[in-house]
Amino acid sequence: MKGNIDWNIWVTERLIAVAAVFAVLLSAFQIWQGITASLASPTFRPIHLSWVLVLVFLVKPLFSQKATPSVYLLGRVLDLLCILVTVWATWRISIFDYDDMSFLMDGLQPADTLAGVLVIAMLLEATRRTVGAVMSWLAIVFILYAMFGANLPDAIASNSFSIEEMIRFHIFSTNGVYGAPLGIAAGVVFTFVLFGAFLQVTGAGQFFIDCAFALAGKYRGGPAKASVVASAALGSISGSAIANTVTTGSLTIPMMKKLGYRPEQAAGIEAAASTGGQIMPPVMGAGAFVMAQFTGIAYADILMVSIVPSILYFLSALLYIHLMACKLGLQGMSQTERIKVVLMRGWHFLAPLLFITVLLMMSYSPVLVGIAGCGAILAASLFRKSTRVSLALIIQGMKEGALMALPISVACASAGIIVGVIGQTGIGLQFTQFLLAMSGGQLWSVLGLIAIAALVLGMGLPVTAAYIVLSVMAVPALTGLGVSLLAAHMIVFWLSQTSNITPPIALAAFAGAGIAHASPMKSAIQAMKLAQGFFLIPIMMAHGSLIWMHEFALVPFILSVVYTLALIVSFAGSIEGRLFHPLSVWARAMLFIGALALALLDSDMINIAATIGIAMIAALNQLKGRQVLNARTD
Repeated sequence: MKGNIDWNIWVTERLIAVAAVFAVLLSAFQIWQGITASLASPTFRPIHLSWVLVLVFLVKPLFSQKATPSVYLLGRVLDLLCILVTVWATWRISIFDYDDMSFLMDGLQPADTLAGVLVIAMLLEATRRTVGAVMSWLAIVFILYAMFGANLPDAIASNSFSIEEMIRFHIFSTNGVYGAPLGIAAGVVFTFVLFGAFLQVTGAGQFFIDCAFALAGKYRGGPAKASVVASAALGSISGSAIANTVTTGSLTIPMMKKLGYRPEQAAGIEAAASTGGQIMPPVMGAGAFVMAQFTGIAYADILMVSIVPSILYFLSALLYIHLMACKLGLQGMSQTERIKVVLMRGWHFLAPLLFITVLLMMSYSPVLVGIAGCGAILAASLFRKSTRVSLALIIQGMKEGALMALPISVACASAGIIVGVIGQTGIGLQFTQFLLAMSGGQLWSVLGLIAIAALVLGMGLPVTAAYIVLSVMAVPALTGLGVSLLAAHMIVFWLSQTSNITPPIALAAFAGAGIAHASPMKSAIQAMKLAQGFFLIPIMMAHGSLIWMHEFALVPFILSVVYTLALIVSFAGSIEGRLFHPLSVWARAMLFIGALALALLDSDMINIAATIGIAMIAALNQLKGRQVLNARTD
């Protein structure tokens, strides 16, 4: 038996070594393409996806390494066959002559059609291995809908398309597999994922965590608040709420438990904070780049309007954490490093973040900004002997960056199929009409339905893919009710994040639960409570003034921020049962009513009255808290 297991390990180790070489070469190719832009999109995107698929088949075997040698070897043979099929099909697609327009009249050659079918089949299998079977089946359902839509009931029927028409649309055009979602993943997203990998290998990631503990560790519930600060700094660049939960949570969750937080609370706090990193500028995961492509709005503008809402989200999380610490009677950490000491040790790592933020604000190409950021972080590491990186670490960063990008590229390519079918069949218009009919034309009702759809999609799709699919179908319903295009996309983008922290499938919360040795479902419930901002702030975005552009008035924007803060405080107080001091039943009820008024009734008079009422309850609660404290002191 030992010999059999060793044989499996021997094969695995050598294939992993080959995959490592391919991963480093992929990063080098992406940097070269980003700098030179030598390959046009119809050539570059197929090559990128082919490279990604080859890596997936190398690092994600068909059968587990624990299988018997014969089964494992058979799986590896099939993996190599998938690689050969992928390479041949991509070669056939890359030599396709788009200048010869005869294919529009006569159709594709049989070999071209076969190549397209094989690419889609390989993509769906790679999606199953990296993202999950749900997304693969969802893409298959949409493909079947496009092929047999004419046979469905009139309410959801569409024209039916032949296999040749499907391949022509989804492979030999920019509407499907090689469409905008993959283009963004292959360009901008890859370079920033690589930047995040270099942050880790140079030690910059640990520096930001140390800064967070120095800033927030000494306050009540210190490790939990440090988790929020660290996730705000790192979550945007990591590109994944789950990766951020594992990275920062491995340090913060044990410290939260030691301080006195229950395991489920510690896991929920980290998951909520890490998920918030995906909406924090300057990078905002991958979604903001997709949003810029879909809306035609400059990324710099999206970055600017995202700053205040993201700060409001983290203030909301910090408020819940503080109230939770007060209820548990927790204090801060007994010893923390001084922020001055931490900054003196790693101040040079701040320069790359400032550098890429300035370049993005100046509307430089995001791809080049990402590459410049990679160079900047490596250059910054040279300023101190303790942080200088060797060639081996640089290669390790290139390898890890490429491997981290695999599920993103695969998910975006599969999402391209779904988006393509929506455009090809017109089902998006039917979905919009369905939303409007179900909601009765009420904005709050549409938001609720979109939130439910985002949750359902998020159970099987990564956040970026869920946003891509949902934005195509739901944004028209929001704009039809008077919501601006950018606000509508921002609402869908925020709601798409909720699947990471909302039961029954909350992957970020589950990852935190694994570290905390806690109940996954209870951890998800705690995370959802702490991440109320994902549900409350989009409501205020829909009301119009929280997404502030240059042409909007400043006063309504400031009032909208005040109303949002009042909404956050009122919900937190009504749920936790305290602000400065435990709240009475009637005070909690009044806070809840005020929150509902702010969320559902878009009226200036009602908003002002509700905000004043919430402020009065908070002031009375603070006064009562002081009286109790003085009585105890006396």
